[in-house]
Amino acid sequence: MIALSIVIGIIGLVFALQSLSDLISLVAIAVHRSHADRTSAGGPKPRFLVLVPAHDEALLIAETVRSVRRLRWPADRCRAVVVADNCTDDTALIARAEGAEAWERTDSTLRGKPYAIAWALERIELAGVDAVVVLDADSTIDPGYCDAVFGAGPVRDRAFQGWIDVSNRGENALTRMGAVFSAARCLYANRIKTEAGLTVPFGNGLCLGAGILERHGWNAFSICEDWELYALLTRDGVPILGVPGAHTYSQEARSLAQGASQRSRWTAGKLTVLIRYARGLLSTKRIGWRQKLDAMAELTAPGPVVQSAVAVLLAAVAWFLAVPGWPLLVLLLLASLVRQALFALLALRRDPEPGRALLAFVYLPFYAIWRLGIQIKSLTMVGDKPWVKTARHVDPEGGKQSGGGLR
Repeated sequence: MIALSIVIGIIGLVFALQSLSDLISLVAIAVHRSHADRTSAGGPKPRFLVLVPAHDEALLIAETVRSVRRLRWPADRCRAVVVADNCTDDTALIARAEGAEAWERTDSTLRGKPYAIAWALERIELAGVDAVVVLDADSTIDPGYCDAVFGAGPVRDRAFQGWIDVSNRGENALTRMGAVFSAARCLYANRIKTEAGLTVPFGNGLCLGAGILERHGWNAFSICEDWELYALLTRDGVPILGVPGAHTYSQEARSLAQGASQRSRWTAGKLTVLIRYARGLLSTKRIGWRQKLDAMAELTAPGPVVQSAVAVLLAAVAWFLAVPGWPLLVLLLLASLVRQALFALLALRRDPEPGRALLAFVYLPFYAIWRLGIQIKSLTMVGDKPWVKTARHVDPEGGKQSGGGLR
């Protein structure tokens, strides 16, 4: 029973890391006001290159390219490049028809998004670009994206992560919950990190200053390249700012079957990154202890749904079996959920249909059980396993993908 208490306690402490990091960050913000440099760069507007890696994305690539062309930015300072990676459909043809450059790549050995990005970056003259935006081929970008990034300060030597919104939010309970969780992270969790001078994790729509690419290159090739890139740049002390106004829209899986491969890849990829980079993050002298704590909190966090399910389950086990120290263990586990609940409630307040979004959470217990199963299954994917494409569908909300401001 003592061994069980120790195991539950360790899990509870891991779950509490994010809350601890946020509390420390809030104290730092209160003492130093803000660590974020939001001074406008001034001078000429930076040159953006929007890079869209795509594999058999004929279904959605047209709207993705159209959204890039709708950016409120001088046409001569914004370039769209679609990398048609090992495509067997008309992705390249459609991208060109919509006004983007389409580079076709064929490599049966090095397949997948990170290799497509690296291949493209080798062919880009970075001296003629100030920042590269990596946009998923099933996504759209808001017309004000470039303005938001430029407004956050000089772009060439920093990285940025915007708000990854859900384009098909109103489709069902899964998509509504996905929109709430995304807003909770991008609008609240990431804001605390940026104000406290900490890096934020990457996702769709990440923006890399050309100076960063010149010095560090692209070295993220795991099945979860955005988490790997976050770990690499954080270890090297590169600033990664959260910019909520840099808005992108991604299609959320509308069924459990559709989202299974994606969730498995995210879970396994994140664990792979933790295993490979934890030691380097903790030992580097380029970042301080607060950044190290926050990076470990991010890489060990299983996500709000899984964490909630495991915390409630372990709290019930500790109470029912009356393991040594069970009152403290139950308190620790349930307290770790306060942060998740608070951010979710704040995100619900911003939702355009808060009542329907709240009602969608009735489905949460069933979704949590499914996610636990995915979490266990994903352990078999840890390491350099093949990338599996997530199935896509035509978005029933149509024009809302184009970035008209869902909130």
